Amino acid sequence: MEAYAVIETGGKQYRVQKDDVLAVELLEGAEAGKPIELGRVLAVNDGSGLKIGTPEVAGAKVMAEVVGEFRAPKVVAFKKKRRKGYHRKVGHRQDLLKVKIASIA
Repeated sequence: MEAYAVIETGGKQYRVQKDDVLAVELLEGAEAGKPIELGRVLAVNDGSGLKIGTPEVAGAKVMAEVVGEFRAPKVVAFKKKRRKGYHRKVGHRQDLLKVKIASIA
């Protein structure tokens, strides 16, 4: 069984393995091609057993390489009050970061 980890970044939790590519919330100071350390490591399974943190696993870290930045599809919020002529439409596109998991230690 290949090693995996459960990490938390951007308020969300992800189960990751080496060479996984995933989209996470934009992180400050992240540039394409550079390595970054991803969030809090909540659990690690290195093949010998599962280690669950309280709340984090001490000494564990997940390194990733930034592949690039992109924007999520538009989410539209629409409000309306019937018979009053009131309507409001707002769109939002979240900035995301595509990362490739380099190592789990």
